[in-house]
Amino acid sequence: MSRSVDYYFAPQSPWTYLGHQRFCDIARASGAAVRVLPIDLGGKVFPISGGLPVGKRAPQRQAYRLVELQRYSEFLHAPLNLKPKYFPVNGDDAARLIVAVDLHDGTEAALKITGAILAAVWAQERHIDDEKVLAELLAEQGLNPARLEQSHSQAAHERYDANTQQAIDAGVFGAPSYVIDGEIFWGQDRLGFVERKLGRA
Repeated sequence: MSRSVDYYFAPQSPWTYLGHQRFCDIARASGAAVRVLPIDLGGKVFPISGGLPVGKRAPQRQAYRLVELQRYSEFLHAPLNLKPKYFPVNGDDAARLIVAVDLHDGTEAALKITGAILAAVWAQERHIDDEKVLAELLAEQGLNPARLEQSHSQAAHERYDANTQQAIDAGVFGAPSYVIDGEIFWGQDRLGFVERKLGRA
């Protein structure tokens, strides 16, 4: 019996960007079902879990974050701007767009637009809090432009809020987090453990 993975992330997270394609490949190879769950990490999860936005972290933590991002970017051969033009950036509209795509087009399409949004921030220096950019990303992925309007619907807002509350209830505190059978794997550097867990399904 195949397992399912609850995939919690923020669409502006560099660590989610670095792990996204590898996670998709692992899930596909294992036959695992994926629940695509963008969450309000900075606005709702951090305040109750002790997390801090990058700019409010201690200087040594901020400096080491850049070192690690550079290391992983080089190790994974993943293009990444350490200080992109549009970061920090509000990810709520992008998250609700992912939700709308998931609601109307399903998991694979949601994973596809998620990857495009992450790359837009970290590899292409595009502004994901701009509706024009989100519309361009939809078009580039061959997805229905109506999804942008649908991302403002009550259904999309409620699902985004529900995702966030589900993350809090599950004990999630950072992104990306992969939850399998109630077990949390935090960070793209835990994907080896995710793969082994799914391999035992």
